[in-house]
Amino acid sequence: MREITGQKRAVLPWRGLEKKVSDLGELVELAGEDSAMKAELEAELEEVTARLDTMEFQMAFRGEYDARNAILAIHAGAGGTESQDWAEMLMRMYLRWAERKGYQTDILDISPGEEAGIKNMVMAVGGDYAHGYLKSEHGVHRLVRLSPFDADHARHTSFALVEVMPEAETDVDVAIADEDIQIDTFRSSGPGGQHMQKTSSAVRITHLPSGLVVTCQSERSQLQNKEIAMRILQSRLLEREMEKREEERARLKGNRISAGWGNQIRSYVLHPYRMVKDHRTGYQTGNTEAVLDGDLDGFITAYLRETMGREDR
Repeated sequence: MREITGQKRAVLPWRGLEKKVSDLGELVELAGEDSAMKAELEAELEEVTARLDTMEFQMAFRGEYDARNAILAIHAGAGGTESQDWAEMLMRMYLRWAERKGYQTDILDISPGEEAGIKNMVMAVGGDYAHGYLKSEHGVHRLVRLSPFDADHARHTSFALVEVMPEAETDVDVAIADEDIQIDTFRSSGPGGQHMQKTSSAVRITHLPSGLVVTCQSERSQLQNKEIAMRILQSRLLEREMEKREEERARLKGNRISAGWGNQIRSYVLHPYRMVKDHRTGYQTGNTEAVLDGDLDGFITAYLRETMGREDR
């Protein structure tokens, strides 16, 4: 029923636009030489054209899981405090972007840095086409700035890896047999009070067939941590299956650039000049403050249009 509802939601706007165009065609014939009516029709035509542009752009969401909620993970790269601070800046950026879009966010797990920032974090982003929008962010993000942690205030380059996965539907997308997982518990590390540090509430789940390991220690309850870890594991397994399909398609169509550590997708330069540039599309802006405050739509739109054009070719 949910799939049917989703299909109807996709089709009805096109049917409505089709009827609107048909009605306008009839009104054009009736308008004749009436200049006032012609001006009104021109305004309506501009509105229909704008709606058509928007709806054509939404066709970029062709992926099987684009309509899903997203699981977004951020991992600080090498570089200690610098990269951990950068990872936290990225987390704030995506939280602000989600707030702008009216999406719900839930931080599922987070590991604080030693001095500042975060080592890694995982959050859920809920809303229509959350994964379709955020999939453009998957890859390595590079920051160049004058370090606030360096006594000499020298220029530093930091890296962080952003992973974006569609949220899996329990036991529908991915079925995990009990014998395929190993569950270990341990004491939580980092801040969190005596309870978290004195009880074995943290959970580590190893998926034996794939070797994937997921940990969660953000909640006081071992049961809650286990549920969150299973939720993340299912999404990671779904993402792995999607990557296998994509690799096969890429093998048939040509080369595909990996989103691993070796290939940065975007650079954020705060010194000696200010610029954020996406290396896949060439889209760039000098308003770095707005981008770091969540204004990502220009980058996301450019990526989706580029992807749509590539698929059409």
